Amino acid sequence: MWSTFLGLMPSGLVLICTILSFVVPLGTYLINQLLHKNGDPPWKQQNDTVQQQSKPPEAKS
Repeated sequence: MWSTFLGLMPSGLVLICTILSFVVPLGTYLINQLLHKNGDPPWKQQNDTVQQQSKPPEAKS
């Protein structure tokens, strides 16, 4: 039974690359968000908050 299951599993390198293909873009996105939050100049941060507040309220169903 275990030999059949292990025979269907991809190799270790394939598993590592699959995990990295998810972790690397996610990490890049999170670091980018953190850098924008802490590094954007004040005029850009004020503009972002005004745009978020000026959105029309969502229609309730």
